[in-house]
Amino acid sequence: MRPDPALGIPVVYLVDDEDVVRDALAWLLRSRRLLSEGFASAEAFEAFRAGCRAPWPDAPSCLLLDVRMPGQSGIALFEQLAESGLTETLPVIFLTGHGDVPTAVAAVKRGAFDFVEKPFSNNTLVDRVEQALLVSAEALGRRRVAESVRRSLAELTDREREVMRLVVEGRPNKGIADQLAISVRTVEVHRARVFEKMNVKSAIELANLLRESGA
Repeated sequence: MRPDPALGIPVVYLVDDEDVVRDALAWLLRSRRLLSEGFASAEAFEAFRAGCRAPWPDAPSCLLLDVRMPGQSGIALFEQLAESGLTETLPVIFLTGHGDVPTAVAAVKRGAFDFVEKPFSNNTLVDRVEQALLVSAEALGRRRVAESVRRSLAELTDREREVMRLVVEGRPNKGIADQLAISVRTVEVHRARVFEKMNVKSAIELANLLRESGA
């Protein structure tokens, strides 16, 4: 199963200081029709990320990250990504040598997607990459829903927001009218406008949308 094409072309980022490893990974991913982009250091990847337009990533993505590298370590890069809140939209799979397994396990407990020990099974690695891309796609989908809800909320008038809050609480139109000192007909008009702007058909759908989007 692949991510929804509507979310953009999936990308796998490779951060490893060994050219031969990056080349082998890129070839492996191409064989499974996955696009990749390689970086020789954590610093190079961070420079690339700093130049990207927010919000980033804007397509399903994951990061294959070597634990031990000259300069900034893979663990240090992971910590920066975690602090930036990127590890849901950019799941991290660590590539480890045998001696780095305990470090990678600890990183998984802190939110990394997984680790794969070198030498790795090609099929196992790509299977995990595809699973990580699905996780990224789901996170991007949730982010887009939240952004859409925020835009819709910004279109509501103050009175429509008041009516919406009471509708979500389950109040009947007559109760809303009494509380806001307006007519039932006015409540019905505001309620219809709220449903139209929020693109929902019922109070339950509206409540679920607000809850799921964190609004």
